[in-house]
Amino acid sequence: MNGEPLFCVDNLRIQYPNSKHWAVDGVSFTLQPGEKLGLVGESGCGKSTLGRAAMKLLPNLTQIEGKIQFEGQSIVDLNPEALRQFRGEVVGLVFQDPMTRLDPLMTIGDHCIETLQAHQPQLSRKEAVNLAIKTLDKVKIPPNRWAQYPHEFSGGMRQRVAMALALLLNPKMIIADEPTTALDVTVAAEILQELTRLCAEESMGLLLISHDLAMVGEYCDRLAVMNEGKIVEMGKMQDILHHPQHHYTKSLLKAALHVQIDEEEELTIQQLRKPDTIPTTPLLKITNLQQYFTLEGNFLQEFFSKETEVIKAVDQVSFELYPGEILGLVGESGCGKSTLSRTILQLIKATGGSIEFLGEELTKLSDKEMRLKRRQIQMIFQDPHACLNPLMTVGQSIADPLFIHKLATQEEAKNQVCQMLERVKLTPVEDYYDRYPKQLSGGQQQRVAIARALITKPNLVICDEPVSMLDASVQAQVLELMSELKDDFQLTYLFITHDLWVARFFCHRIAVMNQGKIVEIGDTESIFKQPQHPYTQKLLNAAPLLAI
Repeated sequence: MNGEPLFCVDNLRIQYPNSKHWAVDGVSFTLQPGEKLGLVGESGCGKSTLGRAAMKLLPNLTQIEGKIQFEGQSIVDLNPEALRQFRGEVVGLVFQDPMTRLDPLMTIGDHCIETLQAHQPQLSRKEAVNLAIKTLDKVKIPPNRWAQYPHEFSGGMRQRVAMALALLLNPKMIIADEPTTALDVTVAAEILQELTRLCAEESMGLLLISHDLAMVGEYCDRLAVMNEGKIVEMGKMQDILHHPQHHYTKSLLKAALHVQIDEEEELTIQQLRKPDTIPTTPLLKITNLQQYFTLEGNFLQEFFSKETEVIKAVDQVSFELYPGEILGLVGESGCGKSTLSRTILQLIKATGGSIEFLGEELTKLSDKEMRLKRRQIQMIFQDPHACLNPLMTVGQSIADPLFIHKLATQEEAKNQVCQMLERVKLTPVEDYYDRYPKQLSGGQQQRVAIARALITKPNLVICDEPVSMLDASVQAQVLELMSELKDDFQLTYLFITHDLWVARFFCHRIAVMNQGKIVEIGDTESIFKQPQHPYTQKLLNAAPLLAI
């Protein structure tokens, strides 16, 4: 590719206010029209800082040295009006966590209309609505979700909204910061194929920031590997994947391939993880479980329509989970995985069906009885930063469930917390006990969340995408830790994930969920080698694979 680059970063250095370290240190690269550049590295290496700098979204007192240019013009020198047009019309940005970027008081449709009216005021409302619906359709959001609010969408569905908002104005370049973290493989593949098509047809540039090496390897032309603020290696994708030069690149590839096991390794791992004796009585028995939600329209829609629209988030689901087992639950975003987990915990009451835990019917329990029962059923959430109280120290966060369930005195709680910190390998303990969540990396925050879930000595742990926001090296460490803790504490896991390679690496059995139903369930080996249902086959075909 010749000619003037679309985007150019030259010897860029960035230092945040009150920091002694350069978050980005001497970074240079160019992006040509139509080119797709993948930027990978573990959390804290400066990837997102680079993305924000490109949109001039860094804090006011941030020290910036070097050049950032788009089509030869300095972004740093843009005045407020030019900058407002630049963001969205020229370069679109997709953030990792869409929930913090969407207004909870605005419907999905209003988000789209507001964006269009701000940048294209000449459009009539009808034209804006038509364009927005067409763009939402590209990311597989149907028109009947137009009037819903962000909290009514799953994490993956919200990420699709963020992608649609970035594509609305047909920008010349997209900066996508971990855009597929919350997305299942099929939707991620469809969206990335759409972005790839736009790059080819519209000469749109794509800077894809991610920790998912397999996904970046499949869709990008070039790869830049970042570590401690510097780009340590950059080149054509296949050259780096097949002949990595830098030791850090080699360690990233090794970690990614560690989870992506081959058939021989799978047999060995499954045999090692199989319980010595398979219990005959299930720990958890779900029978014909239903969770239905009614879609509320506006006054006129309700007046003229005789029928109310119902979303069957969980539809006649049945399965059994045995003591000591790891059951993986996979399926695309919005299929009902997280709703199922919340219904099991009775955080939302079931529409119908039964949930038996240790022989007791949970749907019949009062709120008070269910609160006590949650000591035995704990949950590890997808985003540890969002589920940890920013005003509580690590020690206080982990001890909190002990006080909620009246299981320990202050002194006993401190001893138990210190032992748990030791178990989740946050050592030396005294260094972590008084820290706050913001002082921890993503992997460390997830270890705190795991410690908090295990402190009450539960029988069942529901893990809702517990490693999806972690980079490859930390992901492998956390999975190994969870495997060790399962054996030490005699745990049973319901492991919700959209990452098929993680499910294959970690789970004994896999249940595949689609549109609220479990369409296939079986042992991991047979699901991967002989998938029966067309949807399972589609999922496996869409899963990006590191071919090295």
